[in-house]
Amino acid sequence: FLSLVAEFCCGFFVILILGNFWFLAVLYLLWLYLDWETPCAGGRRSQWVRSWTVWKYFREYFPIHLIKTSELNPNHNYLLGFHPHGVLVAGAFGNFCTDPTFKNLFPGLTPYLHIMPIWFGCPFFREYIMSAGMVSASKESVSYVLNNEGGGHASVIVIGGAEESLNAHPGSLTLNILKRKGFIKMALKHGAHLVPVFSFGENELFKQVANPKGSWLRNVQEKLQKIMGFALPLFHARGVFQYSFGLIPYRQPIHTVVGSPIPVKQNLNPTTEEIDQLHALYLQKLKKLFEEHKSNYGIPEHKSLIFE
Repeated sequence: FLSLVAEFCCGFFVILILGNFWFLAVLYLLWLYLDWETPCAGGRRSQWVRSWTVWKYFREYFPIHLIKTSELNPNHNYLLGFHPHGVLVAGAFGNFCTDPTFKNLFPGLTPYLHIMPIWFGCPFFREYIMSAGMVSASKESVSYVLNNEGGGHASVIVIGGAEESLNAHPGSLTLNILKRKGFIKMALKHGAHLVPVFSFGENELFKQVANPKGSWLRNVQEKLQKIMGFALPLFHARGVFQYSFGLIPYRQPIHTVVGSPIPVKQNLNPTTEEIDQLHALYLQKLKKLFEEHKSNYGIPEHKSLIFE
């Protein structure tokens, strides 16, 4: 989805260059140069964009729900670990980049959805994603958000990243998380409370071409992901007037459950042992969150999360 919008924006920029509006393209390039660091400095959100009526219909299409299980004190900063990535990351966008769902449930908290820095190099597209509340996933960007002395900031990070989207098959419960500990280190350095978030239904929106690990397709996808920085899952869903084939996601409900916060004491120089200990606790809390809510959203009792 992001790729399609980004391609449209890049195409528009090329038209400016090739057409009689090249001077506008030059002015924008100057602006891009001067504004390059903004995605790492809190972005530039727009309440008007986040409140567009189209987002109401977007949330209602699936529909998307945000479930609160615990209070989040706005006097603290939080790092929300979002799982799973899925193909569209619809739950993360619908709940954290549009209003008013999150601010109604968690008043006093401002969510920042961190995405890959590569997207902020795309002309015009970067302005749109920043206006929705998205910022870079770089260390500098996460530090900027979590370094708010008064609290009230919530960094939302899709922990599994682009690699996890290759596991986004209906019914899949595999999370890429065992080797991902950078978010733990950031939480410790800033004393940000950790909050596990699981989005039930995220993997049910598309059907992906079979790509088991070790297959030629998976090997190609993983190599391309390392080169380009983002994955290319081969997926399909429904069309506009028929339900057998197309790129429009299926209408499957998404329930994004926000767990209880894990208190984190600031540690500017955490040891490997301390990082591993908090990481293990986070996995424990994430699994507990999943087990407590899976029966509410159609997950069979015998199924559990798989950590890779």
